[in-house]
Formats: sequence, C-alpha cells, structure tokens
Amino acid sequence: MNPTDPPPGLPQGPFIGRESFRAILRQALAEAAQDGWREVIVCDASFQDWPLGEREVVQALDTWARAGASQRFTMLAQRYDAVERLYPLFVGWRRQWAHKIECRGLRAADALAVPSVLWSPGWALQRLDVLRSSGVSGSQPDRVLRLRECLDSWMERSSPAFASTTLGL
Repeated sequence: MNPTDPPPGLPQGPFIGRESFRAILRQALAEAAQDGWREVIVCDASFQDWPLGEREVVQALDTWARAGASQRFTMLAQRYDAVERLYPLFVGWRRQWAHKIECRGLRAADALAVPSVLWSPGWALQRLDVLRSSGVSGSQPDRVLRLRECLDSWMERSSPAFASTTLGL
C-alpha cells in the first residue's frame, strides 16, 4: 500500500462521544501497526482522554515501531503530566523506542486552543470539540494536508518535552 493511500476500513466522516473517539483511535493505531505507517503525529493538550494506557494500544504501537527503521512518531502536548501519571505502559514504550519518538511541548499555549489530532500521510482524525469528543476523521487529501500544516505551525512554537529518561545525581 502506498503510504498516502487512504487506509481501507478506517472511519470516514463525523464522530461524537468519548467512546467513539477512543474506538477510532484504537482502530487507527492498529491500522498503523498492520500497514507500517511511516509517520504518525498525535497532538492533544494532555492526552488524558486517549486510550494510551490500554495494553492493546501499546502492543499496536510496539508492532508499529518494529515494522521498520524509517518510522517517526511525534507527540505534541501542552502538558505530559497526565501521560506520566495515567499511562505507565505507554511511558515504558516511549522509553524503549525513544529513537523513533519525538515529544514536543506547548507550555505557553492555551489548553483549549491545542488541537486534538491523530495524523498520518493518508488519514487523519481531528476532535473539533474536546469537551463533547466530537470531530471528523477521513482521508480527504485537502483536509489531511491542512491538518499537517496546522500541526507544523504548532510544532514551530514548541520545544522538546517529556524526556524518555530523567537524569539525576
């Protein structure tokens, strides 16, 4: 499959509700692992609503990371304290695959302004209303491109964050 082809079977269109959002994320990360997506960008103010602590999600991410040498996973968040507190399995995965994962922070950003997105070159999910967990997902090239441009803009304002290891004396 060409990395910019729309992934077959992934949802196309609107979704509403926290469980729908989480189910689509699970499905997308499983698809990323199965098809070896070369790039995944996830963005959220805190990731506290994401299913990152679930064993099946971490296993999918592990399978994705093992699929090849050229994959890149980028996380962009205002804060990572919820990730560290709620998702020990994910934190361990992040530590193991630190060479493929870039974590960026948006400390000065308003939490409600930070987009909630999972992006890949051929498909993306965007939560438009974080409080109601409603949004849209799909593979429309113009929407995927606009989301990437939006994420690039946020990344320009970010700095390294969520280190894979902590140094101490």
